[in-house]
Amino acid sequence: MKKLLLVDDEILIRETIRDCIQWEKEGFEYCGDASDGEVALPMIEQLRPDILITDIKMPFMNGLELSEIVRKRMPEVKIIILSGHGEFEFARSAIRMGIEEYCLKPVSSADLIGLLRKVGEKIDKERSERERIEQLRQSERDNAALSKAKLLGDLCNGLLAASDAIRASAALSLQLIARYYAVAMLDVRIQQNDISATRSIPGDEPQEAVWPLPQFHAGHREEILEFKASRTKTVWIVKGNDPETMRSLLEPFRQFQESSSEQTGDLFMAVGIGSVQERLQGIHISYLEAEEDMHWRRLSRQNRRNLWEATRGSLNQRIFLDRNSFIGFLKVGSPAQTGSFVREFAAELRLIDWNSSLIGYYILNDITLEVFRTAEELYRSPNPHEDLLPQFQKSIEAVRTWEEACAYLTRLAEQFWLWRSRSSDRYADLLMKVKEYVHSNYDKDQISLQDAAEHVKMSPSHLSKIFSQETGQTFIDYLTQTRIRKAMELLQSTQAKTYEIAFQVGYNDAHYFSNVFKRVTGMTTTEFRKQGTIVESLNAVGRG
Repeated sequence: MKKLLLVDDEILIRETIRDCIQWEKEGFEYCGDASDGEVALPMIEQLRPDILITDIKMPFMNGLELSEIVRKRMPEVKIIILSGHGEFEFARSAIRMGIEEYCLKPVSSADLIGLLRKVGEKIDKERSERERIEQLRQSERDNAALSKAKLLGDLCNGLLAASDAIRASAALSLQLIARYYAVAMLDVRIQQNDISATRSIPGDEPQEAVWPLPQFHAGHREEILEFKASRTKTVWIVKGNDPETMRSLLEPFRQFQESSSEQTGDLFMAVGIGSVQERLQGIHISYLEAEEDMHWRRLSRQNRRNLWEATRGSLNQRIFLDRNSFIGFLKVGSPAQTGSFVREFAAELRLIDWNSSLIGYYILNDITLEVFRTAEELYRSPNPHEDLLPQFQKSIEAVRTWEEACAYLTRLAEQFWLWRSRSSDRYADLLMKVKEYVHSNYDKDQISLQDAAEHVKMSPSHLSKIFSQETGQTFIDYLTQTRIRKAMELLQSTQAKTYEIAFQVGYNDAHYFSNVFKRVTGMTTTEFRKQGTIVESLNAVGRG
């Protein structure tokens, strides 16, 4: 239905036009009429008609004056001028103004219907075109958002070299370059109501919670880049050019992390924050740290929730042990002090009846989760995917006396110190195996971090973090440099064509190989063959 409004100073003409046409049958809605332009103007503002039919000669405000105002305020309104004979100058003014149609009085209902149908078809075409343009614009916005999310997601997952990420961000008009980076993430979902919720169940999809995200980036849209990593998880990449700015930008995340840890009810919010990194590729490291931080906090909060529900809020607060005190001792204490410290630390656990209450289990489990989280943070151990945590939790279930509780805490402390002692040299052999694997398999186009992780029997995320922190470069960067170094040797020592060398060093796409070679060495393969030397170029790509 197109809405129509009629303006004419002759009431007979208004009534005739109004009554002689079956408006709805013809696809129009007759929404009103007025005696002159001055009366019609507020009606037009209110009713927003699609078509305006107006006489030219009227008192107070004539049709041309009305049309000029309407054309400026509502250019989408189609205007049909009605005029008597001998008003040619008026007609010329109307045409110059962009009036849709001009017809002479008297006008028959058939002629008027013909005019209206013609104008209606034009309205339909314009609407269709506007919808098409808006769909294209929306598609562009959606694609830009998807491209941004993919770029930031690939960067967080260590799938992009720094130079590739910078080029891709420039194409999206995204300011990515800064001196410091850190990653924070928030997972919001409906909490399960049983203890099994502390561990993921294969095939069990998290239930998305409808909840407004906190506006961490309010006023800082250039410094804080946000994207949705999944239905329930949102990730922010925080960047700044000095440590003080980074502390300021991360503070709202830390405050929210503390407040969300006390949330109750079915809505669950887990917040993770990674460390501040000085390189673009460090975003991947910070992302993995944020995931681990979120993982341990989720387990710890679920444990406290279960404890609260098990005691129905009646638990005497004084028997909660100070986790920070225990962690502090682990950081600076020694095995010789363990016995006396543990007995003093756990003194209040004497109040617990271990045979009839689950309170002791939840308290020890809470401390255990904090110890594992701290070990992961300080020594990148243990791996969350290992079976060690379930083994310790199983041991807690066997505790039946205060002495056994002290023995358990002693064992936990000893495990922490074992991780600490191994942390300094445990990765040298591992990294050597990974590098040897790369050198033996770089010519396979499908070699990946997943393959290397399986080779050394470690999760891909954990290996990626260790490799980045210990070598100062990502696994992908190391693989690329290995391939390019071999390609330089082949270019100098053989007459093989570029596409042949590309295939020999693991690239099925010769064009992509050429682009990577130029990016890494600063020369094309042809230029390198003519004037490059392996020694000079090796300095450019690094020795790994």
